Amino acid sequence: MYTAADIRLLAAAGEIGGQLCGPAACAVLRREYEVFGDARFERLSRLSPSHLYNLRRSKTYRTRRTTFRHTRPTTVRIGERRRPEPDGKPGHVRVDTVHQGDRDRVKGIYHINLIDEVTQFEHLGAVATISEAFLVPILEEMLATLPFVVVGFHADNGSEYVNRTVVAMLNKPHVPNFTKSRARRSNDNALVEGKNASVVRKWFGHDHIPQRFAPEEVNAFSRDVLTPHLNYHHPCLFATEIRDGNGKVRRRYRRRDVATPYEKLKSLPDAERFLKPGVTFAELDQVALAMSGLEANRARDELLRTIAHANVSVA
Repeated sequence: MYTAADIRLLAAAGEIGGQLCGPAACAVLRREYEVFGDARFERLSRLSPSHLYNLRRSKTYRTRRTTFRHTRPTTVRIGERRRPEPDGKPGHVRVDTVHQGDRDRVKGIYHINLIDEVTQFEHLGAVATISEAFLVPILEEMLATLPFVVVGFHADNGSEYVNRTVVAMLNKPHVPNFTKSRARRSNDNALVEGKNASVVRKWFGHDHIPQRFAPEEVNAFSRDVLTPHLNYHHPCLFATEIRDGNGKVRRRYRRRDVATPYEKLKSLPDAERFLKPGVTFAELDQVALAMSGLEANRARDELLRTIAHANVSVA
């Protein structure tokens, strides 16, 4: 009784009020014929609501009325989108992940880079994958080894950090501020991004390191050798803010402002109040003197030789 032309006309009429329910759509079809005298709707004016749904399931109708809805982003209500505001006080840390290359479609290890914004205290770790089972224990260990109280945690919008498991981990030491980078604001996490290049890539390069070396060799080196070297022996540049004649604040990196992160921490006014309970500068001085800066380079070279030799043996 109803032709393909009728079904196409039914699909066109569906655009009048959207995809109406059966009785309402049939009322629109009757009005088009009886009120407005459109002869094309003569047969459709007698269409029943039940048979309307049969016609809507036909291939002809679905071809004309198929609609597509773009994927809608999921809103994650974890963390506050803003730039950290440390106000010259240590304890506002930033975190990021650095991937150590692929080989034959096999992922390499992942470096976890954690750095304090004010003092540039930096802690590195390594995991085989960035799943919560590997990532959270390393993060918890890294936060516990910082000498000062952590009051802020900032990450980009990666799901490895912006999740409820990390939030639960941060609640244990009562970290009050969890922030994440804003959209199209690349400077929000610029400090740790710069350290990824100037520290992680310079020490480990870009070559593939298999995942089996993450828990013992690479993570142990990062924790026991590289992290103390970076904090107690590696000089960093610290900016001095100067306001010019136009009132604009400019940053100047002066020679006398070069210091290690530990020296920067000790130079802060009343620095002892930022330390964790039970931690003293006398103990930290002993850590600073426990090894020289040259020992880290030798340990790194030995680590990379061990990895290269093991890769050749496996090949």
